[in-house]
Amino acid sequence: MENSVCPQCGAPIDAGAAECRFCGEKLNPQPAAQVNVQPNVQPAPQQVVQHVYVQQPTTAINPAWPIKNKIVAGLLGIFLGGIGIHKFYMGKIGMGILYILFCWTGIPSVVGFIEGIIYLCSNDENFQLKHHVRLK
Repeated sequence: MENSVCPQCGAPIDAGAAECRFCGEKLNPQPAAQVNVQPNVQPAPQQVVQHVYVQQPTTAINPAWPIKNKIVAGLLGIFLGGIGIHKFYMGKIGMGILYILFCWTGIPSVVGFIEGIIYLCSNDENFQLKHHVRLK
């Protein structure tokens, strides 16, 4: 049973496979090569190849995302975060209702204040990608 590697991702593939099961790369079927083994001949040492995979950050901001203002979201979080107004503004209705349900404990006030500061301190691209919004 002869195994080879995918030319696209380097994953091991079975001989005669039509495509790589990891990346889906179409493979050209190659006939199995015949190997002539001579007695008392040492095979050449194989090199170990280490693949490093780097995940590229996705910077695709979807034009269908709603347009929001980062400063408004931050100020709503600081001043009205105790009742979840900043969550309603950002379109997270379920979290806003959760803030209203627990507003009597005071915990949403602290969390809303911290979230408002985070909104104001984050850069525009991270804010858009994390909250799935576009900025004005």
